[in-house]
Amino acid sequence: MVDLVPRAVCIGEAMIMLAADTGAPLEDVETFRRSVGGAECNVAGGLSALGIPTSWVSRLGADGFGRHVLRDLESRGVEVGGVEDDPTRPTGLYVKHTIAGRTRMHYYRSGSAAAAMDAAFLDRPAVRNRLVGAELVHTTGITAAISTTAVDLLDRLAALRDTLGLTLSVDLNWRPALWRDLDPAPLWRLLRAADVVLIGADEAMLFAGTSDPAKLRELLGPRATLVVKSDAHVALAMEPDGRQTEVPALSVEVVEPVGAGDAFAAGYLAATLQGLPMVQRLRLGHLSAAAVLVVPDDHATPPEAAVRQILLDCSEDDWAGTRVGPTGIESPALVGGAV
Repeated sequence: MVDLVPRAVCIGEAMIMLAADTGAPLEDVETFRRSVGGAECNVAGGLSALGIPTSWVSRLGADGFGRHVLRDLESRGVEVGGVEDDPTRPTGLYVKHTIAGRTRMHYYRSGSAAAAMDAAFLDRPAVRNRLVGAELVHTTGITAAISTTAVDLLDRLAALRDTLGLTLSVDLNWRPALWRDLDPAPLWRLLRAADVVLIGADEAMLFAGTSDPAKLRELLGPRATLVVKSDAHVALAMEPDGRQTEVPALSVEVVEPVGAGDAFAAGYLAATLQGLPMVQRLRLGHLSAAAVLVVPDDHATPPEAAVRQILLDCSEDDWAGTRVGPTGIESPALVGGAV
């Protein structure tokens, strides 16, 4: 891959995802479909697909699964020269299993290569050089949960943020199972240090005991632009200067919800780096999420640039009349009404 100077760097764990091919009980499933998952690498792929030069940095096992992760991300335009191989720890994996309409995740990530990331990882020349050249670094609450050494890395990243002139973006991605018997104080610390915080109303209720944006602002402090995705499928951005912007989600024929939050983050952050107005940032988040919601995988190709631009610029009525499904997008804003 041609070397690039990343505008964005995503830090976190990537895993192999094995999806059961049938809705049978897990013990009866004989074949699985392989793909690559992980919140931060999903965001990296989404940013790259939207034209933002992006690096993903992490650690992988020096194994076939790790090599597949690198190959997959490179094929999606993500720069991976800052990834470190671990000869003794494995690449993590998880199994996605849907039965009776309910999707469950079974994680096998304990002792993974990524869990060994620590503060010194940021001093590796391959990582530090990418951070120095970047405008934005994105991570999630998942990384804060995978190990105590990963917490040390995130604390150091927050301390380096002002020195390097970075915007620090954090998606809560609250996973109660990962935090069982753990003190969430490091995650609170990370969120309060961030410049952008993305959070879903449902997970906010579980994590913070409230989904009210004003109360979340009080809990998280004044620094960040807070983006709250409500149960009513409306994204609200609360900026540090007090401005608030709301944009409703599109009507979507949902196939599989996993990965849509990461796609929203990628869309919102890409539009932020492009200097777009807040309404268009939230719209691009919704558009990117919709593209993932209508496919069975954790990531998807976003609508082509010309279609994105039309929908970013369209009237509120045309936005409200837009529908997204597995066969494409229907909108009064588009010539002929559909693509």
